[in-house]
Amino acid sequence: MADTTNLSLQQILKNDSKAYLGIFAVSFCLLLVVALCAQAMTWQWRSWLPGAEAEKSLIGGVKGAVYTFMSHLL
Repeated sequence: MADTTNLSLQQILKNDSKAYLGIFAVSFCLLLVVALCAQAMTWQWRSWLPGAEAEKSLIGGVKGAVYTFMSHLL
């Protein structure tokens, strides 16, 4: 009986990690598009995205913003 409980817990964790990765990927793509458009128009986009203010690179700023967004979901 312990094996079935452990197996179901592993499946739940695997499904949760897939869901987290999916939300992260979609959020990253959306925020990257916003940042790229704003960067092309020479706008100061880092102040729009919380977590991106101190970052120097575009990818680092977007990643910081996504992590900040993801922390609000949990």
